[in-house]
Amino acid sequence: MPPVLLDQPQRAVGRDETAHAADVVVIGAGQAGLSAAYHLQRRGYRSALETGTRSFVVLDGEDGPGGAWRHRWDSLRMATVNGIHDLPGMEQAPPDAQEPSNTALPRYFAEYEERFELPVVRPARVESVERADDDPRGPLRVRTNRGTWTAGAVVNATGTWQRPYWPYYPGRETFLGRQLHTADYVSAEEFRRQHVVVVGGGISAVQLLDELSQVTSTTWVTRREPAWREGPFGPDEGREAVARVEERVRAGLPPRSVVSVTGLLWTPALRAAARRGALDRRPMFERIVPDGVRWADGTEQAADVILWATGFRAQLEHLAPLRLRGRGGGIVMDGTRVAAEPRVHLVGYGPSSSTIGANRAGRDAVREIDALLAQD
Repeated sequence: MPPVLLDQPQRAVGRDETAHAADVVVIGAGQAGLSAAYHLQRRGYRSALETGTRSFVVLDGEDGPGGAWRHRWDSLRMATVNGIHDLPGMEQAPPDAQEPSNTALPRYFAEYEERFELPVVRPARVESVERADDDPRGPLRVRTNRGTWTAGAVVNATGTWQRPYWPYYPGRETFLGRQLHTADYVSAEEFRRQHVVVVGGGISAVQLLDELSQVTSTTWVTRREPAWREGPFGPDEGREAVARVEERVRAGLPPRSVVSVTGLLWTPALRAAARRGALDRRPMFERIVPDGVRWADGTEQAADVILWATGFRAQLEHLAPLRLRGRGGGIVMDGTRVAAEPRVHLVGYGPSSSTIGANRAGRDAVREIDALLAQD
C-alpha cells in the first residue's frame, strides 16, 4: 500500500480537523514502528484506512520511507554503518558496500512497506497524545497536522533524530567559528583546511573523526575515557548491557545508550584513524572562547569548527499531555509498556534502541496490546 493521503474525511471536527478511529495507532515508521506494524498485521489487524474491526494505522512525520536513515550523512556507507538488522519477515538484499546508508536503507524500508501493504500515512506529524476522557480504559486522542485519531492503544516509535542534544558550556555563544551537531553533518570535505574540535564519546564521534582526519586537523574531546573493545560482544554480554539500560528505565531514569555500556569496537578504519592521531582523546574543556576552547590549566586550542557529536534525546514531547514522566526525569517502564499508562508502549526506546532490539520491542508491544484490547 503506498503512503496514504487522507482526502476522504469521515466527519469534520472544529478547525477543519478530520476525525478517524483505529484500535491501534503506531507513531513513526522507522525500524521499531514497522516492526510493530508487521506484528499487528500478523495478529489479524487490518488497515484503519479501509474497513473492518481490529484496525491499525501508522502515522509517520517524514516525507518518505526510511525514518532517521533518510537524514544520515552522505559519507556513511553500508560498509561502515553500525549493526543493521533486517526488518521482521523480509531480508534486505545484499547492498553495495559503498552505497550511502541514506539511500540503501530508505529503499529497503519502502520495499517493506509495499510488500506488506502497510497503512502508512505521511507526512502526518503528531502534535499531541491525550486521554479522551477520565476512563482509564477509554480511548486516547492523537492529534496531528492531518486530523485527529482516536485509538485504544498507541505504540510510540518516534526515535531520537529530531531531538539532537546540545550540552551547554560557558562561552558557547562567544565562539566566532561554526558550531554544528551530528544531525547537521553532511561530509568532511566542507571542513578541509579548518581545525575541527569533535565533542563526544560514541560511535558517531569516532566515525566522524575518522573521516575528518583524512582531510583536515582535528581534536577529540570527551567527558570520560572511552572503553574500547577488541572484538564484538557475545550474546551474554549483549543481554547484560541491555539489562543495565532496562534497569534505568524501570526506575524511571532517562535511558542511556547500549553503546555507553558495551564500549567502542576497534575496526580497521578506526585503527588507521588512531595511527593518524585522530583518536588521541583530551578531557572536556573548561570553556569556549571566541577562537577555540580553553582547558582548566589555561591552555587553549584554536578551532574553526566545533562539532557536537553528543547524541540525541527521545522525541516524546507529544506525549506531554499524558504526564508520564516521573521524579527521575524519565518514564517508568515495564518492558515496552509505560507503567502508569498501559495503553501506551514505547518501542525503539532505551534498551530497544538497537535495530534488533526495535524488532523485538515491536513484537512484545503488540502481544501486550492485543491482550489488553481483548479485555474490552
